[in-house]
Amino acid sequence: MNIGFEAKRAFTNGTGLGHYSRTLIRSLATYFPEHDYTLFTPKITDRFTVTEFNNINIVTPQSFPSTMFSGAWRSSWVKSDLKKLGIDVYHGLSHEIPVGIKKTRIPTTVTIHDLIFERYPEQFNAIDVRIYRYKFRYACQNADKVIAISKQTKEDIINFYKIPEEKITICYQSCNPAFAEIISDEEKRRIKKLYNLPDQFLLYVGSIIERKNLLTICKALHQLKDKLDIPLIVIGDGGAYKQQVQQFVNDNGLQHQVRFLSDDPTVKALPTYQSAADFPAIYQQALCMIYPSIFEGFGIPVLEALWSKTPVITSNISCLPETGGDAAFYVDPFSSAEMGEAILKVSQDHALQQMMINKGWRHAQNFTQQRCAESVMKVYKRLR
Repeated sequence: MNIGFEAKRAFTNGTGLGHYSRTLIRSLATYFPEHDYTLFTPKITDRFTVTEFNNINIVTPQSFPSTMFSGAWRSSWVKSDLKKLGIDVYHGLSHEIPVGIKKTRIPTTVTIHDLIFERYPEQFNAIDVRIYRYKFRYACQNADKVIAISKQTKEDIINFYKIPEEKITICYQSCNPAFAEIISDEEKRRIKKLYNLPDQFLLYVGSIIERKNLLTICKALHQLKDKLDIPLIVIGDGGAYKQQVQQFVNDNGLQHQVRFLSDDPTVKALPTYQSAADFPAIYQQALCMIYPSIFEGFGIPVLEALWSKTPVITSNISCLPETGGDAAFYVDPFSSAEMGEAILKVSQDHALQQMMINKGWRHAQNFTQQRCAESVMKVYKRLR
């Protein structure tokens, strides 16, 4: 088969959608080398390289007006390229398929990661909500098959868009295999020095937005100020909500306990920070990773931590119990007191830490790259 992908975010997105796209494309090309994979993207960047694969091809707009109006090319005009190149199956990797693609008779599938904007529209720009709603609903209604990345997302697709259950397949995602690799002590020391990391630290990874709920961790640390003196390292950035968190940190004298890596110009400029190449070494030095999100489509940092053999504290709602399995320590994300108790217990109970590490590694085997690639390939084959 010649499988085509809407691959814009593989080249341009540094967070969840980009990681999903890059990991899945590489996994498919590795475990199913008999097929060809064609990536359709408005532009090529250094964020994603596929030179080691001879079965991956990249297609960009080649002539006017597509070169000038690349958005229109990606969302509609690309259909002529799909037909010309003999694409057998087309996969929209992040919520979208080209308008009118049904007329080409090319079988299609689309991955829906979450419908968070439907659940929490107040956390999004109103115009964006309308755009997302149109694109997501159109993709779900017009794709031949829909891939949901969790049971939670499948339920939301059914409830919000009334898509028949039999049209939706749950295909869990994997993460960069670098997180499963044991980082050498020498490399850990280099990263520790490069980022000026303390001997012990808690870790938060994710965008600093209201839904991700970093403020609850900060409130818990404030409540623990007389019981625990372990700093929190924050990987991620944000806008208004980040300012709210920083205001709480400043007002309560937590400046030396909560460190935002993105606020360090030297760190932010590091190519290996921008590409997340240094993250496995940071994860593997953390005492635990805390992810108190109120709602997720999957929660990839939880999986990254499990592969890194790092204990996880996360929310007991949304899809996070799917991702963390029996390995994570679950808390009510709305309770800073419960969060504080969890941080204290996990940081001080070495037997608990080891049990969580062992269970985490076992649970992570459910999300290997090969398993995830196999589940998606089954969808492609059902479309042929």
